[in-house]
Amino acid sequence: MPDVPPAVGWTILALVFLDEILLVVAAWVAADAWGGPFAGVAAALVVVALWATFASPRAPYGGRVARPVTKVLVVLAACGGLAASGHEGAAAALLAFSVVINALGLVPSVSRLPGEVAR
Repeated sequence: MPDVPPAVGWTILALVFLDEILLVVAAWVAADAWGGPFAGVAAALVVVALWATFASPRAPYGGRVARPVTKVLVVLAACGGLAASGHEGAAAALLAFSVVINALGLVPSVSRLPGEVAR
């Protein structure tokens, strides 16, 4: 695959971050619909904790297996909860966006950008 220009790569990484925020919001909305405001806040905090622990680039327990498995489980849970709470269109759009943008984030010239800045 050809290298992605850095400006495009950083845009993709910004959209990956936006996706993470949207997943937290989706979990919040879904849990709020089922269990009220407290459940919504709790679900959002659980997603943030899971992501920070297993899925983020600096996750203490992230790895070749834990990181992608956590990402898939969080995306499926957030989108499934959103669909179950009556937001089927938003769930489908978020699922499609999550799959596409995270696949683009795996392109080698995109995924190595943060490491190049750290040097």
